[in-house]
Amino acid sequence: MFLDKKIAVVIPAHNEEKLIGKVISTMPDFVDHIVVVDDQSSDGTAAAVRLLTASNRKIVLLQHERNRGVGAAIATGYKWARDHQIDATAVMAADFQMDPADLPRIVGPVCAGECDYTKGNRLFRGESWGMIPKHRYIGNSFLSLFTKIASGYWHVADSQSGYTAISLAALRAIDLDAIYPRYGMPNDLLISLNIANFRVRDISIRPVYNVGEVSGIRLKKVIFTIPWILVKGFTRRMVQKYIIRDFHPLVFFYSLGIIFFFFTLILAARALIYLGIDGNLPPINTLATMFSFMSSSIFILFAMWFDMESNKDLK
Repeated sequence: MFLDKKIAVVIPAHNEEKLIGKVISTMPDFVDHIVVVDDQSSDGTAAAVRLLTASNRKIVLLQHERNRGVGAAIATGYKWARDHQIDATAVMAADFQMDPADLPRIVGPVCAGECDYTKGNRLFRGESWGMIPKHRYIGNSFLSLFTKIASGYWHVADSQSGYTAISLAALRAIDLDAIYPRYGMPNDLLISLNIANFRVRDISIRPVYNVGEVSGIRLKKVIFTIPWILVKGFTRRMVQKYIIRDFHPLVFFYSLGIIFFFFTLILAARALIYLGIDGNLPPINTLATMFSFMSSSIFILFAMWFDMESNKDLK
């Protein structure tokens, strides 16, 4: 227990027989339950976990009959924790990329009732630029920016971090079956938490790399998938939070900003066509393009400011 609260750690695992034992053996003593969810591994992951259960009664092994994705594996662990009334449920990767020493700071705010969801942030530290592969650091930064807009949690970053902790109240309120089942689950979960008005906090953690891990993320799988998740989630959040539950004028600002943005694209394309035909930009068309672009920018920026103000209590 930690701060008199029951703690579970969910470990989603897929082909992690080499490092899963190290993750379990270094788990802090205050953890009450270690819930390993084997997402139909083709190696000896499940066998390695079963061997450890003989000497560690905290371990719970759950297995998927088919490969459903890391998000679905986390959701399976969340359901177990919810059904067993666990006060705070953390998630740690099975490839030892999350420092067990950071776990008290991850679960602490949730156990103390200061927030409902904590998320590790590897970008806080200056050393991260030198430790995280550059393409992943830059890609993560862009996804974090778009996740801020989609989720409404403007104070969080490192949106792809899977080192998290969630309260029992949040697990009961979120539809775990509706959460995106694969990579992109953290982004989708943040949007659902914001719709339900749960408080979220970033926790600085130390990035861990080159410990034998093999990344399962493939660029071609996420480059279109996660942006689409964010677009759908943003639309769902706008409708549910600012139209159905309590109408907010930022909906008008976002709508007008998007409309003027498309007008800008059309006018800019028309101007370029004329430029290609006679070598000159049509003056009226050019002015209309500039006006449309400025209008779009102003409306969207005001909408973002309204959204930030509306969600400032969720820090």
